[in-house]
This record gives sequence, structure tokens and C-alpha cells, in this order.
Amino acid sequence: MPVIFGLALSWWLYVPLHELLHAAGCELAGGEVTRLEIAPEYGGLVLQHLFPFVTPSSEYAGRLSGFDTHGNDAIYLVTVFFPYLLTLFVGVLLLRLAASAQVSRPARCLLFGGALPIAYAPFVSLPGDYYEMGSIIVSRGWSEAAVQRWRSDDLFKLMGGLFSDNEIQIIDVVGISMSAVVGILLAFLTYWLGVQWARS
Repeated sequence: MPVIFGLALSWWLYVPLHELLHAAGCELAGGEVTRLEIAPEYGGLVLQHLFPFVTPSSEYAGRLSGFDTHGNDAIYLVTVFFPYLLTLFVGVLLLRLAASAQVSRPARCLLFGGALPIAYAPFVSLPGDYYEMGSIIVSRGWSEAAVQRWRSDDLFKLMGGLFSDNEIQIIDVVGISMSAVVGILLAFLTYWLGVQWARS
């Protein structure tokens, strides 16, 4: 039971924090944020009073839908990656603490459940943010058309749109596949760096 409680509480807190960190990363890197969607059940109704760019509605739990990177891909990458600093510096470390014999069993269970959404966020986000990071990197070496067609924070929605409109081409399959592979590699790299940090 403590594992489930820790997991549920952590997920509920992590979702809006994750989205706010996207916005913070964008602003810190030199971009501008105009619209951050956070569903009401994740605190969107409250957060809209604290942050002028928050809107309490979304087809997702949360989504940064209005931001300007001024055409700078470095700002774009920082914007997308910034929330995963929590995985790198906090999530994996909490998982290791949950396995420590120095912590009582109920506390370990609570800590383990709480660490799961943060530690494994990169893998949950493979078709989302990590695909998007991969597509930013891969599409830079192609045409402007590739930038417009391959970049997305929702791989399934992207593929569904291309297939339903019969617009998919071989080059799209290659580019999107490469973007997905790069995203997977980045997710494992993020987790590996978190392991190194936790060990240190």
C-alpha cells in the first residue's frame, strides 16, 4: 500500500512540476513562454493564478503548447530536456535510497513508489519528449521540410497524421525512425548519468 500511495502522490506532484520546468528551461535558455496547458486535476486551476501563461485545460495531463525559441535549436533542446534534470539528480538517487537497509521498510516502500515516476520519466516519455529531442537533432541535418514534418512531442499523433493523409514517404520513415533511435539513446544516457550521480 505505501508503494501505491507514494507512486500516486509523486505522479500527481510530478506532472505539473515537469511542465513548469519545461517553461523554466525555455525562459532560462533565452526563449519565451506564452501558453502552458495543465489539466485541472493536476492543479491547473490553482497554477493559473500563480503563472500568467498557465491555462487549466489540455488534451494531455500537461503540455507546453506556446513557446518561442527564436529559431534556436539549443534553446529548444534545453526547453524539452530541462525537467529530466530531476531524473538525473533526484529520481535515480531516490531509487537507490529506497534500497538502503538504513531506511525502515515502510519508508523504503513509500520512497520506492515516489521515486518511480521521476526516475523512469525518460522511458515513459520515449514517444513524447525524448522523440522530440531526437527529432530536433536528426532533422537539423536535413531540409526545412524535414524540420516541419518530423518534429513533434507526440510520435503516435505524428505518425497517425502522416498515414491518414497518405503523405508518408520513405524519407519520412527513415527520419522518424532515426529520431526515435536517438531519443532512446538519450533516455538511456540520462538514466546512466543519474546512476553515476547517485553512486558518487
